[in-house]
Amino acid sequence: MGKSALIVIDMINTYDYPDVDLLLLPSVEKVVPQVAALIERARSSDVPVIYVNDNFGEWRSHHGELLDKALAGPNAPLVEPLHPDDDSLFVVKARHSIFFETPLSYLLSQQKIDHLVLCGQVTEQCVLYSALDAHIRHFDVSVPRDAVAHIHADLADAALRMMERNMGARVCGSHELWSEPANP
Repeated sequence: MGKSALIVIDMINTYDYPDVDLLLLPSVEKVVPQVAALIERARSSDVPVIYVNDNFGEWRSHHGELLDKALAGPNAPLVEPLHPDDDSLFVVKARHSIFFETPLSYLLSQQKIDHLVLCGQVTEQCVLYSALDAHIRHFDVSVPRDAVAHIHADLADAALRMMERNMGARVCGSHELWSEPANP
């Protein structure tokens, strides 16, 4: 494995949509501490942290506006621990995959990154589709099972199995990543 990047998927979020409190929020609340710890370990190991976030149909927005809106909402405590720092990179996406019509492939190539650690939400949607797109682009992929949030637990378990079996992803615990510096 070469140079790694931590990809934080869709965690800058207002969580302002139907049934979010019944399905997604309980899972998000569980993973936020693990995602925050991963971000901190990646930063202290000089691993680039790249936020790839849905624009939620706000076509005139940029990452600062998405962050400000999320931090001003009632679910700000879920976003604050994951706040991008000045060294973080940010890519806005419009659909499920982190690669679909975004400049991410180019950015990763410029940074000479060949290993992606995918965390965030939703396991059975954006994380799964992003892992597939990373696999077909010949990236090594790791998915820390305790740092991805789901809507449906059974589908998330199936998605993690598919990522591991069909895409060669390393499904692991977040504690297994970056206990010491990963990039020379």
